[in-house]
Amino acid sequence: DLGQMFLKLLVAQVQYQDPLEPTDSSTFVTQLTQLSQTESLQSLQSQLSTQSSIMDSMQTMQLSNQVGNDVMVATSSLLLDREPVQGVVGLEAGAQLTVQLTAADGKVTHMDLGTQAAGDVAFSIDPVALGLPAGRYSVAIMDANDTRYPPEVLGRLNAVRLTAAGTVALQVQGLGDIAPASVTRFVGQAS
Repeated sequence: DLGQMFLKLLVAQVQYQDPLEPTDSSTFVTQLTQLSQTESLQSLQSQLSTQSSIMDSMQTMQLSNQVGNDVMVATSSLLLDREPVQGVVGLEAGAQLTVQLTAADGKVTHMDLGTQAAGDVAFSIDPVALGLPAGRYSVAIMDANDTRYPPEVLGRLNAVRLTAAGTVALQVQGLGDIAPASVTRFVGQAS
């Protein structure tokens, strides 16, 4: 690591000079200052790493209290089974909206939502009514000008876990593992 290499070079340089007669009077003091600063930065980095680990653990514990509750998740893909999926899209101005579902094989299904006013627009995707087989679909909501709006999908938070990489992952029904930052709303107790 770069910090260790710097320390080895600095210690070697200081070791082979006479501290009572340095070539430049300020060189020795500067080198000792650099050594002290490097050690302080390494200590600070270690403390930040520890605090980050503690924050991740606290976040995991707080999120675990939400297990079993419904959450809204910003997503571009979802897993359809037989049950309808509820969602919402936020509009700043009224628009004619269409939901576009694209299957893994590339087959596209459109669902017209009609003209909607500004605000939160609720929608429901019923895979049985649309004749969609179970599987993962990409989802997009767009207006007549092909402007895309990010959908939020309702799902039950089934589990909170730490990944092998040390990050927090939330398992949400119908979505799989997602990052906590994808949750847009905590809705409350599942019905």
